[in-house]
Amino acid sequence: MKEIRFHGRGGQGAVMGASMLAYAFVIEGKHAASIPMFGFERRGAPVTASIRFDDQPIRDTHLIYEPDCSVVLDPSFARSPDPIDGLKGDGILIVNTPKELEGHFSNECRVKFLGMLDATGIALEEIKRPISNTCMLGALARATGWVSLDAVISCLEMSFKGEALKRNAQAARRGYESINLIPFDRG
Repeated sequence: MKEIRFHGRGGQGAVMGASMLAYAFVIEGKHAASIPMFGFERRGAPVTASIRFDDQPIRDTHLIYEPDCSVVLDPSFARSPDPIDGLKGDGILIVNTPKELEGHFSNECRVKFLGMLDATGIALEEIKRPISNTCMLGALARATGWVSLDAVISCLEMSFKGEALKRNAQAARRGYESINLIPFDRG
């Protein structure tokens, strides 16, 4: 079983992104469960959404404390301890940031790969809104190899139609192509 945790703010699409990703895994014949966690439902409040997927049915619906991958939708969280808290030593950290962050993490940061991309910039260009979730799904597909870009694009049909679908699919493609994946060896 693999576990993924999304960190963002209300209105950035973390919960919707986790839900769409769960559907992408189902498209590929996996079992998946999306687990949102948030307090008061207001735009700008911190939001965490998680997903588990496996070849076997998912029975565990507890919160995820030790993810295999952490996806940071809001650049302001990039240097906070929350996204890397509990991240497995062979984990992958994917950060939406307009600048390089490799030197910003302490020696205690345990990740195998650090993936960075300006997903907000891509979202503004493609969908004309600063909602980076679909772009980050494309980046996750490339960084992890756990789900195909085709499945990610197919899952977008669950939430978008017409021009919005085309724009979000292009954002996902650009996320897939744009992620800068850096081996992060602290040993």
